[in-house]
Amino acid sequence: MKIRPLADRVLVERVEADTKTPGGIVLPDTAKEKPQRGKVISVGQGKSLEDGTRKKPQVKKGDTVLFTSYAGTDIKINGKEYLIMEESDIMAILE
Repeated sequence: MKIRPLADRVLVERVEADTKTPGGIVLPDTAKEKPQRGKVISVGQGKSLEDGTRKKPQVKKGDTVLFTSYAGTDIKINGKEYLIMEESDIMAILE
């Protein structure tokens, strides 16, 4: 199954969380925070403006992005977990 986000929505796959602290302590699953970083899988056509035009998305497929803690909606496609979020939930593109 393929999915194509609508309007200014973005489909993001989370990057796996670190399993160790910088000091070398192994974290159990219950202590891990959900990562706020992910890879853009698909992007909608852009936000519709009042004059009928579309605002071009700032992110593109393949970008690695940082997003807010409570961004998006978790979905599962073909056994993989993704987030669908509005482009405004994305804070930065990592280069």
